[in-house]
Amino acid sequence: MSADWAPLILAVAPNGAYKIQTDHPALPVTADEIARTAAQCCEVGASMIHLHVRDADGNHTLDPDLYRSATAAIQRAVGERLVIQMSSEAGGRYTPAAQIAAVRALRPESVSIALREIIPNTDAESDAAAFLAWVVAERIIPQFILYSVGDALRYNDFRRRGIVPPGPYLLLFALGRYAADQTSEPNDLLVFLSARDGISPWAVCAFGKREHACALAAATLNGHVRVGFENNLYLKDGRVADNNAALVEQVRDGALALGRPLADADTVRQMLAL
Repeated sequence: MSADWAPLILAVAPNGAYKIQTDHPALPVTADEIARTAAQCCEVGASMIHLHVRDADGNHTLDPDLYRSATAAIQRAVGERLVIQMSSEAGGRYTPAAQIAAVRALRPESVSIALREIIPNTDAESDAAAFLAWVVAERIIPQFILYSVGDALRYNDFRRRGIVPPGPYLLLFALGRYAADQTSEPNDLLVFLSARDGISPWAVCAFGKREHACALAAATLNGHVRVGFENNLYLKDGRVADNNAALVEQVRDGALALGRPLADADTVRQMLAL
């Protein structure tokens, strides 16, 4: 193992904002289902869960009370062995102001933020800067989701201008989100690496059947990994995965074969501490 490799942060995104149980019967929707999935994934190496919640009709929601219920269920199942990351995704339903309000109401341990959503234009910069300063002051662990090289360059610009407070912070490169067929390839990572700021730790998520290959490419290059049914339902051999834990487990095995250790949740907290 390279002496300068960081322990691998292996996150699971078990449901997302859009898939339903007709897409896969093991896709977790309720708080109890999410908690059971969290426990399964924790046992096979996950140290973080990227959490979406659904309303009574199964629709994406940022309702803080539903997040609290799901968070409590996860903590009953695994204690503090997972970093619980709230998704602030708009999902076609929420304005930047509503996204910000939901995060402020919940005060999660960690939150993922798509900069293109909370800062869609220059008019949104002031409110976003105040919000991000609050996130840091509250010691909430942020992760910034970047969907393109343009997003990465905007992130660098926001850092230079102080809209994003001094970091570094964990970045997530979403590979293939805007590809014609929403399918990722490991080579998609290279353009992100060429545009990144050079100091921030980074992770990848990948859409489609090449998720595992993209994950191992990231692990080899000292990045971190997020896998799960939010973006992909398939194992590396093309079979449909039985559950989210199967996707986590195969990345764990690949990382260990490379000689890269996994981070546990406490190590993640130390690595990303503000």
